Amino acid sequence: MPGSMQLDEPPQAAPGREFALWRLGFRPFYLLASTFAALSIALWALQFSGWLGRPYLQGPIWHAHEMTFGFALAVVVGFLLTAGRNWANEPTLSGAPLAALAALWLAGRILVLTPFGWAAALVNAAFPLAAAIALAIPFVKAGNRRNYFFVGLLVLMSAASLAVHLDQLGVLRFPGMIGIQAALDIVLFIVVVMGGRVIPMFTNNGVPGAAATRRPWVEKLALGSVLALLAADLLQAGGALLAVLAVLAALAHLVRWALWQPWKTLRNPLVWVLQGAYLWIPVHLVLRALSALGWLAPTFATHALTVGAIGGMIIGMMTRTARGHTGRPLRADRWEVACYAMVLAAALVRVFVPMLAPALTLHAVLCSAALWSAGFGLYAVRYWPVLTRPRLDGLPG
Repeated sequence: MPGSMQLDEPPQAAPGREFALWRLGFRPFYLLASTFAALSIALWALQFSGWLGRPYLQGPIWHAHEMTFGFALAVVVGFLLTAGRNWANEPTLSGAPLAALAALWLAGRILVLTPFGWAAALVNAAFPLAAAIALAIPFVKAGNRRNYFFVGLLVLMSAASLAVHLDQLGVLRFPGMIGIQAALDIVLFIVVVMGGRVIPMFTNNGVPGAAATRRPWVEKLALGSVLALLAADLLQAGGALLAVLAVLAALAHLVRWALWQPWKTLRNPLVWVLQGAYLWIPVHLVLRALSALGWLAPTFATHALTVGAIGGMIIGMMTRTARGHTGRPLRADRWEVACYAMVLAAALVRVFVPMLAPALTLHAVLCSAALWSAGFGLYAVRYWPVLTRPRLDGLPG
């Protein structure tokens, strides 16, 4: 029905009424992540107002930690547990074990708002480690060595989280923001790996004659450049060296993106949202180079990555994979397009308005926050019935 808040469904389908939230990893983690993305801005405001008392993590470190190890990591885990079942042709977490993993994630979000620092540290480091073990089991059973590195990346996320907390607890003399930056580099690497696997495929499947292509040397340079940046950040390299690495990486990713024929996808929202999100990666890298040289504040590069690239890729992948894994048509309606537009607009406002008109920074931050919250809040509301009910085609998952 036009204007209805009901997702379109095949006429012959009769969705079951059983509660299906724990059937596959994407279901609880997409719902938790989108809800948290919408509500975390309100929590951020409550911290500023003093309503939360004196939580363990406060201020920018809380915001950075929660957007990285809370929001982004939840979506990564949900996606990997879902895709991992197909890659390995083995079952991944479902039922009570999946609910327990989701509860561990939720406990991490609560504990950072309490005075219990050690409990928050242990739980937040345990979540990606537990997810790594859950992913490793089906991979090892199937001998799926091609994807073992995802297990390693989750272990690295655990180490990065622990480093942040040990700094906050005064155990290590290690700047907590280095752990945050390393985690962002890891998430960026996951995004560029998965982007390279799915964006050209989705482009060719969704846009007849698009002829999106991949070149081996471009792929190696694009992925290798992100790993080089991760190494540079861990070694606390900066200045001209970091700027050169970032510029080379930006060029590699821009060439990679151009090979995917993005200008041919404008009539297919499920594809252009991913293409648009990926464009934020070279933008982020150019801004990183400028900040390394001291010409711009680092916040512009950070938000180009977190709001533009990661946020845009997440909202695009959460709609497409949720539709695909619940037996729905791979077609975005106007509500989903609104989600895409709000999240990508949040990035434009957050990055470029303060850069071009510093006097409007506060207004830009508030506007961007409202757009971000509305985009992910709309997703959570729209996809609650999708994520909590069985597949329309009766298949498992």
